[in-house]
Amino acid sequence: MEIEELKARFLNLDFDEREFPVRAEAMVELAQAVGETAPHYTDPSHADFRAVPTFSARFHGRRMLPDDFPRLGGIPMDAGKAVMPRAPIRAGVTLTGRSHLHEIYEKTGRTGRMIFLVARMEVRDPQGTLVSLVDSRLVIREKPAP
Repeated sequence: MEIEELKARFLNLDFDEREFPVRAEAMVELAQAVGETAPHYTDPSHADFRAVPTFSARFHGRRMLPDDFPRLGGIPMDAGKAVMPRAPIRAGVTLTGRSHLHEIYEKTGRTGRMIFLVARMEVRDPQGTLVSLVDSRLVIREKPAP
């Protein structure tokens, strides 16, 4: 299937939804693990207690691609993750993440064509405020012709 066909059929259509309860203990554990010392990240009694900006990197959907996404051949490989914080994440709420394919593009390298798929999870708080965007990249290197 050609890239333009994949884009027309799959871009920006939600294919997964998941809820993430946010616990103060998990927020503190991650802050300590990354070496954060600011009280608004490490002390749940602080008036502005919030998760470190990379907290949403721990969130992932149940699927990386839509159920009906075609097999493209080759071996899929993890090509990284990007977290873009948009608003503070607070303890005691349940966040909702909805995933869709945000980008589909190709590059040609020494070993042939590679197809990149970017699944974006939009994470929102109970009021609907966007708190984070989490992009997960997958690369599929096309099998060389025999």
